[in-house]
Amino acid sequence: MKLQALFPFLSWFKLISKESLKADIFAGLTGAVIVLPQGVAFATIAGMPPEYGLYTAMITPIIAALFGSSFHLISGPTTAISIVVFSAISQYATPGSPEFISLALTLTFLAGVYQLAFGLARLGVLVNFVSHTVVIGFTAGAAVLIATSQLKHITGIPIKSGSEFLHTWAALIHGIGQLNIYLLIIAAVTLAVSVAVKKFMRKAPNLLVGLIVGSVLAVYLSTFAEGIKFVGEIPAQLPPLSMPDLSLATIKSLAAQAFAVALLGLIEAVSISRAVATKSGQRINANQEFIGQGMSNLVGSFFSSYAGSGSFTRSGINYEAGAKTPLSAVFAAVALAGIILLIAPLAKYLPIAAMGGVILLVAYNLIDFHHIKHVLEFSKSESAILMTTFFATLFLELEFAIYLGVLLSLVLFLAKTSIPEIPALSIDASDENNRKFVTLDQKPLRECPQLKIIRIDRSVYFGSITRIQNRIAEISDKEGIHNILIIATGINMIDLAGAEALAAEHSRLKKLNGGLYFVDMKPAVYETAAKSGFIKKIGSGNFFDEKSKAITAIHKNLDPHKCGGCKALVFRECQQLPAGAELSKAVFTRPKQQDSSGRGLTPDVGMILPHPLAGQA
Repeated sequence: MKLQALFPFLSWFKLISKESLKADIFAGLTGAVIVLPQGVAFATIAGMPPEYGLYTAMITPIIAALFGSSFHLISGPTTAISIVVFSAISQYATPGSPEFISLALTLTFLAGVYQLAFGLARLGVLVNFVSHTVVIGFTAGAAVLIATSQLKHITGIPIKSGSEFLHTWAALIHGIGQLNIYLLIIAAVTLAVSVAVKKFMRKAPNLLVGLIVGSVLAVYLSTFAEGIKFVGEIPAQLPPLSMPDLSLATIKSLAAQAFAVALLGLIEAVSISRAVATKSGQRINANQEFIGQGMSNLVGSFFSSYAGSGSFTRSGINYEAGAKTPLSAVFAAVALAGIILLIAPLAKYLPIAAMGGVILLVAYNLIDFHHIKHVLEFSKSESAILMTTFFATLFLELEFAIYLGVLLSLVLFLAKTSIPEIPALSIDASDENNRKFVTLDQKPLRECPQLKIIRIDRSVYFGSITRIQNRIAEISDKEGIHNILIIATGINMIDLAGAEALAAEHSRLKKLNGGLYFVDMKPAVYETAAKSGFIKKIGSGNFFDEKSKAITAIHKNLDPHKCGGCKALVFRECQQLPAGAELSKAVFTRPKQQDSSGRGLTPDVGMILPHPLAGQA
């Protein structure tokens, strides 16, 4: 087991068979053809030379597959990560320059360190607190930025590299007279062919076919048209060794941006792996996925690969192609390397305008119109998060947009949990043999004028305790009820702040001849509460395992004068009470035995005190 923890790929090696190998090889070949044009396009978005996108598509998926947990996740260059890399590095160096490449590799290294540290610290659960709406909003904003960045390549209008969103559009409008119609035609034809192939020939690599057609058209037009530029020849070689700039000054300057890249990459990878796992039936280990992504970026930075993450398109195709094990990702990388060695020289015929057309299609497919419409129609709070993240992505620094989206997710989560549902309940006596507690929202029932029964449906912690205290005060001050029974089935946790606040409320009610009582508290919650001293402050006699025992015990503490004239008669004990009952003696209960945490289990005679309802319950 320890060996498998260090080398998780050993756990699925035993699943390899002749049938799985055939399926994985076929899926790998399919993935290699798909990623070929994508790798070049994503590198262009990131401001890197085209071959670096292909290097990333060779190294990253192998390491992520060996050290991750998903059988179908394919990692590599992605649009969202690429545009964050461009945004983070372009402020320090010219895109495509050796300085830019060096800083991008350092950014990748630091992102890998963050991700690996998160995985080793078992922080995979943190991804659950990032709303999917944030990812949708950020991705939609990134898609608009990606499309905007390519307009200069498909129009020929000169725009300063690294210009902001509004400045780019202003330059486009101002320079419309310099439009190169031939570039626009090449991009439009490439885009149209890609869409048509996708619609009518679904199994064909539509982007690759579109690029081939666009390249042929560009070569023809270049014989008499000016301004048509080509990518240039890509080196026909495997990823060369590289060395990130690990100087202290560089690390300080890129630490914040690397954290944003790491966070976005983890969100992408875990979300995609879980989405595919819902179809395959596999269970994903988020912590192991963090480790896999961290290792892939860490190792990749020494093999000329920039930051990558999980790809939804390639992962989905990998699953649909019948992949059985993570070996499909390894085969895809090996096949891509073979293809590059054979056809790399042909890249000199690849027009930049055609690449722009492909990237426009990629950007369009990034926008999840269905979910955006659903969010805008059904949730105001989620809509606010969506629009804030979207516009922050367009007009602010991308890494800040990610932080802002994550912060809004946490705020929304805390806001929801800080306002717990606290319904009032009473006994439904319509069926005498099956008397149940029912919320008053479901059915209007009579309530006891001296005992309020409520249920807290969320955890009692520093964020929710104000709402709970206000509800208790409302019952005590406005309704004049000082005995409150809390059904604790929905309480999953009571923190120190919550325990202290509830103890203070109990003390206040006790001075008014009342108190707080708890029933059906979960054993784990009770044990934690006992360790914090909460049970001792309230008193173990105020905690019950059964509702009937709780009602019987609390009923003995009620005012007999009010009970004598009461017409509600909610409890069985009320029906046994003679009108105008006189003061007598009552049997108070205290725990006969206690469990390890001090919880009373069995009531027994404890002490004799004057009480109005002795022998009547």
